[in-house]
Amino acid sequence: MPGTLASIVYSPQPGSYNRKSLHEALLVADFGIAGDRKGGHPRRNLNIMDQEMLDVLSSEGYPTGPGILGENLIFIGADISTQPRGCQFRIGHDVVIEVVRLRE
Repeated sequence: MPGTLASIVYSPQPGSYNRKSLHEALLVADFGIAGDRKGGHPRRNLNIMDQEMLDVLSSEGYPTGPGILGENLIFIGADISTQPRGCQFRIGHDVVIEVVRLRE
């Protein structure tokens, strides 16, 4: 899947909605970002969005910015909302993530 990773955000503290931007992250299989308070959720491990959708939402008046809508990763040029289940994104040389379901 083409696209460029533009943002990484996670919530490091239990009981807090404070989000922190990262330059890099350790992704753990079947968990998500290491240390993320929402990691390991049985129905989702990682929330991803594309910048193009965030631009549309922003133009409609929704607040947007890294992590504001709960996304962990933002891609540019990926058009995630049109990708089928099972679509995979390669990040760097070692990481592959798979779209399991669209976020509602």
